Amino acid sequence: MPRSAPLVPHPTARKLPAPPLPRPGTPTPQLTHAATALLSDLRRHAPELTLSAADIGTLAPAVAAWLEREAHPDTIRHALTTDLPQPLRHPAKLLKHRLTALLPPPLPSADDLAAPASNRPTVIPFLNCDGCERGIRSLTPGLCRDCREARAADASAVDTSAAA
Repeated sequence: MPRSAPLVPHPTARKLPAPPLPRPGTPTPQLTHAATALLSDLRRHAPELTLSAADIGTLAPAVAAWLEREAHPDTIRHALTTDLPQPLRHPAKLLKHRLTALLPPPLPSADDLAAPASNRPTVIPFLNCDGCERGIRSLTPGLCRDCREARAADASAVDTSAAA
């Protein structure tokens, strides 16, 4: 019987480096202040998330990146405080992971939301010919090809008889 791969990696197996914390594209003092306030306030919602000043300074740029992407503070708070593991040994590491892994994408611009140009052909509706009631495809009411040709022939016959 073939051996399957172990589900848990060996303790000495090489680990991939953690992805870097997200940073805002244009850090502003307002973003940094709002991010710092949000992180400081987390302990009111989840006492396990009491962070040191150094941890707040480290995590604030990641929260600022969320705010820059127009995530509502309540949304960020919910993402950081729900389903916390018990017991929580390293709150800053958990928050770093969540801020990185759950980062929402930037909001699309108005140009991105515009409907793409359709490659489908325009459907031309059926109408009845004004002369013979035959079904024709046309965007505007009018005559079918046979009725147009007959009128053109009648008009040319009248012109030639009037010229003679």
